[in-house]
Amino acid sequence: MISDFPDDNPNDDAARALSPLAPGGATNQGHSVDSAEARPRKGPLSFLSGSLTSLGLAWVSLGISRRVLDYYAEHPPAYKAPIAQSIGTAVKTMVVGTSFLATFSFAFVGLGLFLVFLRSLRPAAATGSGGEAD
Repeated sequence: MISDFPDDNPNDDAARALSPLAPGGATNQGHSVDSAEARPRKGPLSFLSGSLTSLGLAWVSLGISRRVLDYYAEHPPAYKAPIAQSIGTAVKTMVVGTSFLATFSFAFVGLGLFLVFLRSLRPAAATGSGGEAD
């Protein structure tokens, strides 16, 4: 049987450390299973700053969206060829839609982070599955 880690290899430990799979078949990406639990939890200040940043970007994006909409309202695409008119209208629709999509995305993320901030201020409920086993 051919082994992935031969015994006569002097760099056996280095080969195991660089291998994406541990000998037992479990993944070994340089992180232990407990590494997620070892990281500090994010606090309310982190959620609030993220929310304010996202809402600020939503406000800026809304201003840009309104300017884009005003520009296209004052300068409608007017081409003689029907295909050019169709392409111009499609580009206008995509630009206006993308700018308002960015506005909605930033606002939605900001609102969600603000709700998480409010939730993080409440004391944690008792951990458990809700029912006690006898």
